[in-house]
Order: sequence, then structure tokens, then C-alpha cells
Amino acid sequence: MADRSYLDWPFLEPRHKARAGALDTWMAGYGPIDHAETDAACRDLVARLGADGWLEATAVDPADPQPLDVRGLCLSRETLARHDGLADFAFAMQGLGTGAISLFGTPEQQAEWLPLTRSGKAISAFALTEPQSGSDVANSTMTARDDGDAWVLDGEKTWISNGGIADVYTLFARTGEGPGAKGLSAFVVPADTPGLSIAERLDTIAPHPLATLRFEGARLPKSALIGQPGQGFKIAMSVLDVFRTTVAAAALGFARRALDAALNRVTTREVQGQPLSELQMVQGHIAEMALRVDAAALLVYRAAWAKDQGAPRVSREAAMAKLYATDEAQKVIDAAVQLHGGDGVRSGEVVERLYREIRALRIYEGASDVQKVIIARQTLGAGA
Repeated sequence: MADRSYLDWPFLEPRHKARAGALDTWMAGYGPIDHAETDAACRDLVARLGADGWLEATAVDPADPQPLDVRGLCLSRETLARHDGLADFAFAMQGLGTGAISLFGTPEQQAEWLPLTRSGKAISAFALTEPQSGSDVANSTMTARDDGDAWVLDGEKTWISNGGIADVYTLFARTGEGPGAKGLSAFVVPADTPGLSIAERLDTIAPHPLATLRFEGARLPKSALIGQPGQGFKIAMSVLDVFRTTVAAAALGFARRALDAALNRVTTREVQGQPLSELQMVQGHIAEMALRVDAAALLVYRAAWAKDQGAPRVSREAAMAKLYATDEAQKVIDAAVQLHGGDGVRSGEVVERLYREIRALRIYEGASDVQKVIIARQTLGAGA
């Protein structure tokens, strides 16, 4: 097991350390997860995580609304990712999918959906990306037309995690209050809404439930609007401000697992009568991996701590955490594959799976290049 002393850092409280330990034990007893049957695996993970109370942290409690514990969310994702990428995915999407409802939803919206998603009885999804506008959210073209007593949705969303298995989507569409980002609004969309269909299921190198959604005259009641018309961009960015840091935490979990595997490999594998760990070149790899893991952890838990302390926005801190943790986790995992030699690319090996799983984290919820733009603009603005 790699170093866990970071759980005693001042960013974290005893309750966070206890949560990480308990969830680690829970995952150890979960059993193998079938990655070939991703839909069934995700449904089972959500149900079991919910039944045992782990999903309560993903959304506010409508009966006693309190701010989301971002450090708890990060530790949960890190722990789950270290065990299995699908477990992390199932947990994370319950939070991201309901983030707008937690932060901006009406009491009625919260009462209808959050008890279901927090208990694992409903699966949620976040529908923001469109075929022609990935990271450029302000360029969204899907429309929500005001039709008197209803909103009418037309357009497509793509690369939607949990697409096809979700019970409810948080969706962003153009309502036209202004140009660009000023004309977007957010909606709660039940999966059984007439006019909503699954246009395509999407396959990736690390299987997850992903789909393209098509909306053709889909009618929603006026009560489906989250917040006010034209607030969609603000709502989306506020949600990402919270959950972007947790993506970094998931990458950190992958990196820790890769470092664990590398340490086991180099201390048990011999070459020319001595363990690999005795070779200075190998020691250099291990030192760089350990440095990258600790530096990423510092950025992750700084961002999470700042949000938990009441910072209204942590865009710069979250962007730094996501950029560094995901990029450096890729390097840590690549080094682990290299240290495993031929076994590193054998299908089914831990490091081979990690190599496939880490890549998407450098793209979703804001690609690495987008994070650089955010950091630069925030830094330039602070110095102006």
C-alpha cells in the first residue's frame, strides 16, 4: 500500500479520514466488477452504494440542506478510483447529475429527485455537451422554447455519461435571453419525457455508459426550469466549480493505484539476481511517481478545502487541480506500465486498465487546454 499519511494533512478532518477508511473497506468486500456489462454494473453499483449510505454525500439533504462536503466527495472518488474506475464513475455521476438541483433547485425539485438519487433508487446524468460545442458551452444550439404552459426542447446532446440508463437528466438549452452564455437555461428532464430518445450509444477505450440524446418537441412543465431563465451558464459553471476538483481526485486515485502496482512489481521482480528496486534508474522512476502523486494531492485538497471554507468560486484552484492531477496521473501510470515490461500491456493487468481509464479524465469536464485558459485568465485578472 502506498503512503496514506496525506489523510493526516491539515486540509482534512478526522471525519474525512474515517470516511476514506470505511469506504476502502467497503470496496474491498464488493467483489469483482464486470466491465463487459457496464450498464448492469453501474446500476448495481449505484443501488449498493445508495443502500449503504455512500451516495448521501453526493447531494444535499432536502430535509436539512447543508453545503456539499467537497473534501468528502474528493476522498470518496479517490478511494473508489483506486479500487475500480466504474465504481468511481457510478458515484461521481450521482453528484454531477444532481449538482444543479442541489445548488439551485427549488424545494419541490429537491424533494422529488434528491432522496431518490441519494438512496441509489434513481440514476442521474448531466447533459451539457453538444456535437458542435464541446468545451465551448456558450456556443450551445439546443433550444428550449417557451410555449405558454410548457418548455419545448429540440436538439441533441452527446457524450452524456449515464446516457441510456439515467432516470433523470440535468439539461442545458438555449432560451434566448441574450447572446452566447447569457441565453442558456437549466432544466430537470425525466428520462421518460416524450420526445426524448437515445440516438446512439458510444463506445470508448474504457467502457462507460455514454450516449447521444435526441430531443424532438419534448415538452416539459414550466416547473422543470432550474433557477431563472438565462442562468444556465452560471449554474453549469457553479456545478463544475465543485465537481471539477473531484475529477482531479479520481485521477489521483488512479495514480496511487499505479504507484502501488509499481512498488509491488519492482520489489518482487528480480533482474540479474537483484530486485528491480535496486537499480538507480528504477529508483528515479519511483521518485518521480511519488513526487507527482503528492504534488497532485496537495492541489486537489487545497481546492476542496478552499471550497469547503466558503469560497464563492474556486475556478483557478479547481482548474489547477484538474490540469495537474490528470496530466501527471497519465505520466505516473505510463511509468508503471513501463516498469511492468510486457506484462504492462497485457489485457486485464491492473496497469493496462489504468492506462485506458485515465485518458478520458484529461478531456471531460474541461479539457487540459481549457484548464490552462482558465488559469491564465484568472491569474492575469488577479494581477490587473
